[in-house]
Amino acid sequence: MRKRANNYYSLTCKKLAFFTVLAVVIQIIGLSLFILGFFPVKPTLSGMSGLESFYPLGFDSTDLAQNTSALPPEKLKSLYQELSGVPPLFDRLILMVIDGLPAEFVIGKDGKPPPEVLKKAMPYTQSILAKGLAVGYHAKAAPPTVTMPRLKAMVSGALGGFLDVATNFNTQAFLDDNLIAQFLRIGWKMVMLGDETWLKLFPDMFARHDGVNSFFVKDTIQVDYNVSRHLTTELSSTDWDLLILHYLGLDHVGHIGGRSSNLMGPKLMEMDEVIKRIHSSIMQTQETKQKRTLLMVVSDHGMTEGGNHGGSSYEETDSLALFVSGQKFSDSESRKEVYQVDMASTLALLFGVPIPKNNIGTVIRDVFTSLKDEQQLRILELNSWQLLRLLQTHLNELGCGRFSCKSERGQNYGPERLCCSYLDATALHESWKSKRLLRSVHGDDYRSAVLGYLEFLGTTSKWLSSRSTDKPIGLLVSGVAALLLSCLGLMTLTFLFTREVNFKGSRDISHTDNNIWKWHLEENFVLAVIFILILSMGSSSMIEEEQYIWHYMTSSLYLILLRKTIQSMKNGCTLTLTAEQRKIRFHHIYYIVAVLVSGRILRGWHQGGVNWSYLPDIAKLLEQAGTAHIKSLQLLSMFLVITICLAVLLSLGLRTRVSMLLVLVYLFPVLLILKQILRLQDSTFGSLSVRSTTMIQIIYAFLGTSSAGILLGTPWLMPLQNPKTLSSEVSHESPSKLPFDGFKDSLCVIGWGYMFSWCLLQMLLQQPINSVPVSLLLLQVVASIHYFSGGNLRHKQWVEVAALYYVGMAGHFGLGNTNTLATVDVAGAFIGISSHSTIISGC
Repeated sequence: MRKRANNYYSLTCKKLAFFTVLAVVIQIIGLSLFILGFFPVKPTLSGMSGLESFYPLGFDSTDLAQNTSALPPEKLKSLYQELSGVPPLFDRLILMVIDGLPAEFVIGKDGKPPPEVLKKAMPYTQSILAKGLAVGYHAKAAPPTVTMPRLKAMVSGALGGFLDVATNFNTQAFLDDNLIAQFLRIGWKMVMLGDETWLKLFPDMFARHDGVNSFFVKDTIQVDYNVSRHLTTELSSTDWDLLILHYLGLDHVGHIGGRSSNLMGPKLMEMDEVIKRIHSSIMQTQETKQKRTLLMVVSDHGMTEGGNHGGSSYEETDSLALFVSGQKFSDSESRKEVYQVDMASTLALLFGVPIPKNNIGTVIRDVFTSLKDEQQLRILELNSWQLLRLLQTHLNELGCGRFSCKSERGQNYGPERLCCSYLDATALHESWKSKRLLRSVHGDDYRSAVLGYLEFLGTTSKWLSSRSTDKPIGLLVSGVAALLLSCLGLMTLTFLFTREVNFKGSRDISHTDNNIWKWHLEENFVLAVIFILILSMGSSSMIEEEQYIWHYMTSSLYLILLRKTIQSMKNGCTLTLTAEQRKIRFHHIYYIVAVLVSGRILRGWHQGGVNWSYLPDIAKLLEQAGTAHIKSLQLLSMFLVITICLAVLLSLGLRTRVSMLLVLVYLFPVLLILKQILRLQDSTFGSLSVRSTTMIQIIYAFLGTSSAGILLGTPWLMPLQNPKTLSSEVSHESPSKLPFDGFKDSLCVIGWGYMFSWCLLQMLLQQPINSVPVSLLLLQVVASIHYFSGGNLRHKQWVEVAALYYVGMAGHFGLGNTNTLATVDVAGAFIGISSHSTIISGC
């Protein structure tokens, strides 16, 4: 190493390599710690519930499990019923899942009935609710509100995590304890019709099935017809015990048209007719004294106003649980709020099977009002034993006997409070049983015992629910600290390396000429934005409303650039700037103004985020105005995209043949897209026809072929030394005569070609209401590139990259996207395909 004059040593290659590798390793460790903390593995009980479920905690069930393992299903079923002490209220179950149905569509909201329009759409359902033959609940679903984890919650009573979103599109077999496995264990014959997610979760468990794909969201008719066509046969059959009907059409209607879709009313009427057919069949079997059948109409999640789901808003978590029977539910009140996980324990006790081991839900007690008092207390007792066993897995060596519940101080401690609540409930239960044997008045004692159990069940359920969503702070803090340490190390190395590279050259620069080292306002701003974004990630509310950050930062950066442009004109307009240069500066001002105006329109187009999405915006006003206005703006946007495309091609200075070739390449797909807009997109709610699908596939083929052709053919059509060098469009330096200047020019043309192909593709895939934001986003990108590519204003390349990145992020949120799953528009992934393909739709 050479010693410098100012007594510090230079950064050697070995030191640079060592500290770089060390920083990267620390970063990987920090990221791993953060992921483990953000997606922790929660303790669960393995295996399936058995006879031990009917005994209190601490009972040795090893010998019992060995003796009953070889029992045939019928004997096991009888043994379950004998030990439970509660006779099954029903013999068969029809589980009708209406995907995406909000509970307020059926039973209203805030104690009020649903609107008249919705009541008229489901007249039969409303009539059986009024007669007491059905009782409905708002079953609050936990996020993520997508189908697969919600089905798991209904049959197991356990909460999943956000990692379930990834597996929702590639569902694997569900191996935890669940109702389907319990029913199979007692010899039930099960039939499944509808969403094939059930077949993936529970392979080889259904005697008959007819699965349909759930992701082809443009289909709102065939996907439900495939279920209903089997109804007549299955309802007349007596060989099944569980019939699952999973209807997807209503969810698809929501995805392509929102809650206010023109198809929502007819789809609700169709579902009401299915409920009527099933209930009529139940009434007939009851009159002939055949098997008692329970129809349970549920939804896996709700939907937002736009018809999407995935997040945690009330509209998305408001799912339905509707119990329909041939007999009246006594003293049962609809419109109460329960939890979706409560369905597992309720159904298990209704049909006499053990509650799944990892269930955190509590029984919906109102469904059991026809039972005797001791049987209702037995139900609460069984649910309490199951939750206490699960509680023990979270609190190692939990023993309620070692706690003293006499002092009030102990009641405030978590485990002790839960144990004391359980002991109080069991004591009240034993007191009621003793008084019942003495034939004394026990009405107050019964109510006290019920309230004691309900307090324990509610407190424990909430505690277990919070534990499934809690994240270990230590791992998160350690991961963030390691990531920050790594970033500081890499920034320090970058600074030292830059100083080392520039040390020799800096000795030759005069101390008075320090403009090259001067940081300008826009550079300081871009650096500040990095820290602002890092800090904002520490707040969940800032993440939910991230669009405000990007709209503000984008407009602020371009206002700074506008100020710099105007100052440069004032400082040199009379001395150094020629007329041509002043003209260029005026053009730069126009470009920035175009970006700012377009950005303001994008900001007001969609009221994004979570907390303020209900506020009015341009998109909502246009949807209220009607489809004619939306189509007019769609045509105007298409014209703007074509105009920008032609203007850029002319400004590139290409040879006439090359320009004409590029125009012809895009002419045919443009005409096809215009035809699609004019003739085949009269409504955003209808399903695509075969003819429309074929035309869209032709458009895909032309855009794909033209993009590949531009990539392969442009370098051959343009010479390596082009007199009209296009690289000057994207460089601040004067064009040189290097051999690869022509290659740079061809890359420039390829880049523009891909950009226009992307815009044309988005005009086809985006909802018609988003056509204007797509054209404005293209305008912003083109204006930004022209601003940075001309003139003598010096901008560092990372500032230019940052500006385009800001525009892209603001445009992303301007299209109505947010950081919640509810704004993922899955409808566009199925435009132009005739059958589901995970690869094609995912791309």
